[in-house]
Amino acid sequence: MQITFLGAAGEVTGSCFLIETSKVRFLVDCGMFQGGREAAQRNRQPFGFEPSALDFVLLTHAHIDHSGLLPKLTRAGFRGAIHATAATADLLQVMLPDSAHIQETEALRAQRGARGSREAQAAATPLYTLRDADACLRQVRPHGYGRELRPHADIRCRFRDAGHILGSAIIEVWVSEGERTTKLVFSGDLGQPGRAILRDPTPIAEADLLFIESTYGNRLHKDLAATQDELIGVVERTLARGNVIVPAFAVGRTQEVLYHLHRLSCEGRLRNLRIFVDSPMATAATRITRQHLDLFDDNATRLADWHALGEDLPYLNFTASVEESIALNQIRSGAIIISASGMCTAGRIKHHLRHNLGRPECSVLITGFQAEGTLGRRLVDGASQVRIFGEEIPVRASIRTVGGLSAHADRDALLAWAAGFARAPAQTFVVHGEETAAQALADGLRARGGWKVTVPAAGQQVQWHDSGVPA
Repeated sequence: MQITFLGAAGEVTGSCFLIETSKVRFLVDCGMFQGGREAAQRNRQPFGFEPSALDFVLLTHAHIDHSGLLPKLTRAGFRGAIHATAATADLLQVMLPDSAHIQETEALRAQRGARGSREAQAAATPLYTLRDADACLRQVRPHGYGRELRPHADIRCRFRDAGHILGSAIIEVWVSEGERTTKLVFSGDLGQPGRAILRDPTPIAEADLLFIESTYGNRLHKDLAATQDELIGVVERTLARGNVIVPAFAVGRTQEVLYHLHRLSCEGRLRNLRIFVDSPMATAATRITRQHLDLFDDNATRLADWHALGEDLPYLNFTASVEESIALNQIRSGAIIISASGMCTAGRIKHHLRHNLGRPECSVLITGFQAEGTLGRRLVDGASQVRIFGEEIPVRASIRTVGGLSAHADRDALLAWAAGFARAPAQTFVVHGEETAAQALADGLRARGGWKVTVPAAGQQVQWHDSGVPA
């Protein structure tokens, strides 16, 4: 068996792993690289394999850094099934067309200035189109958690709840080669235990090969009480004179931020809220969330008002049209504006930052990981000015990071999940993390004794022999 690390190796985005034997070839994830001009160039490069030769794809969850190149894969000739959980399949119906719309919009913008360079001319062509996304969605096959799936005669697999976002999965894969079967476990993105809304990640007892994420492999999150206090402090200090701008992933983070704001309002700890969710995709994702209440944890289901979220809360408004979105820029104070994308790379959030970053009375609330090269990362790193839509914008607003709202497990939670294995896997690959975070998690795993751990490089290939020893 050969394993190729095509993305999320030494970095957070672009999750994609190719598994090959003499009889089967499949991908786990096919995600988009995010963060800066280099990411855009990498997304345009041809795949490092022949898409038409793939038998199937297994998808851990719907976030674009795990699913965003699936329409490109279909466009390049892939015709097999894309297997995912039922909730992920529902979310893809919203997220992939939205991503395609962004590709087409950015290509039109690039066409206006496309002169001379090959790079500029390439940017004027969409990475994929709405038609490609629609074709890709017809290949998606939904599955329930815990049910065995046989996508090929030599492959068995099972989706287990990862607790990261709605529908996110740990994937167990049994690969048969002759008389030998190797079990691979892909953690996908793991959620932080004890978070609101979703259940904790499912413990897994056995694996021969483990692929574990490391986004926060070198950091700890604040506890819930401290996070709520910080959230209350930012809101109360800001709204009297300015606005709170919240870049949030449309799937997962938006719903969790709403949950906390709603709960704090019910408890009387926040008053006189005016919340605007300015993301059509987040609006659709929130509706999908309510269709999968069976995946919520007990704390969320006990909060009965969550069932009506988005419809019956007088202080919560979902904007739909472009005109409604533009009108939000006239609000000078008292508004919490939640908008995508979560790393500030595209979408309506860039307009709200353009109108509020230069105002010292406003706050930008960062609720999740910001990849290198993204606008969100530059804000977190303390940039004094940033370029948005070709305009230099001074950063005078307060930039506040609330790490306790992260949908990713922190270092201790990752190590605790790994401790659930009855014995150490024969080999563990630490992926989906920047170099320092991945190495820190690898060191933590090795310190347990008996763990063989590798931090693979982008493009690295590993041969797994019958002897159970990697080449």
